[in-house]
Amino acid sequence: MRIDQLRQRLRAHGAKPEHEERLLRIWSQALALDSGKRRAEDFLPLALRNALPTIVADLAALAQVRSEHAGGDSALRLLVELADAHTVESVLLPRDGLCVSTQVGCAVGCTFCMTGRSGLLRQLSSGEIVAQVVLARTRRPVKKVVFMGMGEPAHNIDNVLEAIHLLGTAGAIGHKNLVFSTVGDRRVFERLPQQSVKPALALSLHTTDAALRQRLLPNAPRIDPAELVELGEEYARRTGYPIQYQWTLLDGVNDSEAEMDGIVRLLAGKYAMMNLIPYNSVDALDFRRPEHERARAMARSLHRRGILTKLRNSAGQDIDGGCGQLRARSAEVSATAIAPTP
Repeated sequence: MRIDQLRQRLRAHGAKPEHEERLLRIWSQALALDSGKRRAEDFLPLALRNALPTIVADLAALAQVRSEHAGGDSALRLLVELADAHTVESVLLPRDGLCVSTQVGCAVGCTFCMTGRSGLLRQLSSGEIVAQVVLARTRRPVKKVVFMGMGEPAHNIDNVLEAIHLLGTAGAIGHKNLVFSTVGDRRVFERLPQQSVKPALALSLHTTDAALRQRLLPNAPRIDPAELVELGEEYARRTGYPIQYQWTLLDGVNDSEAEMDGIVRLLAGKYAMMNLIPYNSVDALDFRRPEHERARAMARSLHRRGILTKLRNSAGQDIDGGCGQLRARSAEVSATAIAPTP
């Protein structure tokens, strides 16, 4: 179900704009129907009041938690089952953050990511994206949503932007706390500035070497890292939000001094922040995270050279925190359970 379909359904049962917005606020904020000074049912048209139990049930069916896995760092990873039995992942992060998925699988095929191994299975609707936020809000407060889970948001841009608009209005999340994360797609730089709710932008850079980036992100648009930074800078200046550059640290791959020089060359003087994110190691893949002291030294070096840099903790190291790991593990368990005995 898309958000526009939900709106049409409410209107078909007689909802006026004020009814529609209140019900969307109640749903997206995971509030009770009787929240506020008046119960929602008390002021709804009769036809809508009668239809409400079915609508509420349909919204609840969009996404349900199949399993949840708590980490020692207060991260909480949710394996979310959709109505068609496909699963995606959401991660509640420290400090009231949430990472949500936008697709089942992903077409970019990043070589260090488990999600890309299955390819793209289908898009999530805007309702399914918001439903992940609703599930998370039943567990703890959510004040920031990062579209950085399974999938490439730019490949599902209409549904993602519709979800962002609802979360930034009825969902009561600050616009700069809605973070659209992408490997880089020209549609992003065309569409996002046109929105009334303009999210912050995170660009997955990972390397300043165009040839290496093509190998690491084989199906990403062919945009040279220098041009990608220039496109990001234009958006940053238009919105007033710094671009968050994402750099997954891979031992022996993109942690060289040459890469550090490249970062300084590209980001010097830019309205930007570099996030160095040590890789979440996956047994099935050959990549490894660098030693912690090496990662710290890189962050210090960049900071001394004028690049605002944060060394991010990779949330959920002890709960299969890398994108796609939990879903892959669940699929392996399911396959083992139904495998015929010899």
